[in-house]
Amino acid sequence: MTAKDFKMIYDAHFDNLRRYLYYRSGDQDLSQDIAQDVFMKVWNKKLDITAGNVKSLLFKMGTDEFISHYRRSKIEREYVNAQDFRLVHEVGDENGFLEKKKKFEKALKTLTDKQRSALLMNKMEGLTHKEIAESLNLSQKAIEKRISQALIRLKKNLNKE
Repeated sequence: MTAKDFKMIYDAHFDNLRRYLYYRSGDQDLSQDIAQDVFMKVWNKKLDITAGNVKSLLFKMGTDEFISHYRRSKIEREYVNAQDFRLVHEVGDENGFLEKKKKFEKALKTLTDKQRSALLMNKMEGLTHKEIAESLNLSQKAIEKRISQALIRLKKNLNKE
């Protein structure tokens, strides 16, 4: 795919894809980010756009990206809620719990999306490194590195405050 072909496809379909994703998500920034990610994948993978309907492919990729994002954010919410319950039980008082909860959420937000999703898949869903690697189409070493870096960063940020 040449740069000219890519620009032609981008100009013809980006706004429609972004609008479609906005209707699905209700979030302007998220729809913009996902649409950009889809076009980055098209460019990086040099997809063959001559065979088939380009618009269908883009919308399918956009839908898949949106679903992946939704699943990651759902896992994150469930993890935070589980931590809430555990912290209330450990702390015993609501003020201490709320303080620890805010501190944990703040530390969790410092992780990259990739680190956060790998960590939450491991800790919340109980998936092994191998299972996570298979579901994300990555190597097991990459997942181990992401989780390790996430734990180091979390520990650092939780101890900092």
